[in-house]
Amino acid sequence: MTWFASRWDRLTGPGRIAGIDLARGLAVVGMFAAHLLSITEPFAFDDPSTWIAVVDGRSSILFATLAGVSIGLMTGGRTPVTGLEMARAQGRLAVRAGLLWVIGILLIATGVPVYVILPAYAVMFLLALPLTPLPARVLLPLAAVIALTMPFVQVILDAIPGWNSPLGFEVWRGLGWAYPFTTWIAFVLAGLGVARAGVTRLRVQVWLVAAGGALAVLGYGTDAATGADRDAETASYLGALWTARAHSTGLLEVIGSGGFALAVLGVCLLLCRTVVAWIAVPLRAVGAMPLTAYTLQLVVWAGIAWTTLDRVGDLAGFRALDPFWPFTIGTVVFCTAWALVVGRGPLETLLDRASRLAVPAVPASASRS
Repeated sequence: MTWFASRWDRLTGPGRIAGIDLARGLAVVGMFAAHLLSITEPFAFDDPSTWIAVVDGRSSILFATLAGVSIGLMTGGRTPVTGLEMARAQGRLAVRAGLLWVIGILLIATGVPVYVILPAYAVMFLLALPLTPLPARVLLPLAAVIALTMPFVQVILDAIPGWNSPLGFEVWRGLGWAYPFTTWIAFVLAGLGVARAGVTRLRVQVWLVAAGGALAVLGYGTDAATGADRDAETASYLGALWTARAHSTGLLEVIGSGGFALAVLGVCLLLCRTVVAWIAVPLRAVGAMPLTAYTLQLVVWAGIAWTTLDRVGDLAGFRALDPFWPFTIGTVVFCTAWALVVGRGPLETLLDRASRLAVPAVPASASRS
């Protein structure tokens, strides 16, 4: 097999699940849009001018759900590995979590005016590790219980006065509290449960679309009928809880956006049973190296802002440069070229090699002794 053919096979062969890569690619582009476009109005189904707002908040929740799927696949998929093999997989995931946290802190240090999600990912990876041996019949109900109960507590946690102190703010950033792990772990566990249910099974994919769509309709429909507006959110405990506003971590957002993430994953998996899998290869290439794509966006952003603006943190000034399409097209081209010429993304390679070096495979002779 030629070099190019081996890289093509790695991107499109049976070793990858096309629908997951497509969903990750959409999540990356959605986060680009949330970062780089000025979204002034919340999403309203009956107003096409607001449809771009679908990326706000939902892209990051889709990302978190897909992180759970990845954890599930790395620990055995439908049948979790056991014994030393599970311990090794958990150890490697812990190393990856540590590196994700470091990369996240370095990105925060660039001064780019976004809430970097990687520290929150790192914490959620660690929280999910003890639960990786569990089957879908336990993980999915557990995710549901957390999703339905933790928003009641989250309102109180978000109101802790200490967050407003200089030290509290640094802790807030270091934990990625814009994506609070106390509630967001529900999305990761839902993704882990989907992986345990068998994400490649047609029945599971159809269930994702149906159940996820129903949850999205329930959450957003209830918000449209009875949800609190922005003023009511800040005025009372009930207002802060009973909302689907993006990044509120309100009960209706958790239900609606969590369902939306499951439905998008299901749709992507079903579409990639068709010719769409080949049409979407460039976007799948982005999804095959999401850490590289996400990090590269922020590093390039910092470099451009440093050289063209008064300060890196000037969000309005950077958005005025109309960076969305150049960033998106550039990322798709870069990731596709890298995947076909080199293979695995550079940061994905770093995490994989570092985790394997830190937690090496146990020799067969040693495991029998």
